[in-house]
Amino acid sequence: MNAVVADTHTFIWYASRNPLLSASAHAALLQAEQTNNPIFIPTIVVVELRYLVEKRTLTEQECQDLITTLKDPTTAPTVAPLDLLAAEMLEQIPRAVVPDMPDRIIAATALALGFPLVTRDHKIQMLTNIQTIW
Repeated sequence: MNAVVADTHTFIWYASRNPLLSASAHAALLQAEQTNNPIFIPTIVVVELRYLVEKRTLTEQECQDLITTLKDPTTAPTVAPLDLLAAEMLEQIPRAVVPDMPDRIIAATALALGFPLVTRDHKIQMLTNIQTIW
């Protein structure tokens, strides 16, 4: 498998070895990592990490550990910037299917990069123009 894109919960669960990550999702992420391919983390995911700290769903230390992972060039998770192409891809992620803007940005990033999106989000999984893994 090539590179993959991970949404917020996928990134958190993979980094923390959480059993909520499905076997297929874990296998896709592990394969990307073991074959020296990136696990792309959309920029909006980093913003959502801060939001989860504010909601007290994630601790400050957990957030900082995830940011440290993203800054480490020797790890597979790599920030995928929100660029013009990803912004233009938003029109291909229907609001009627995926109403939440951060989720639309994550899906648009996967579409722009051309890699599968590892996500448990059922609304995103309904999209037919991107491959999802869960």
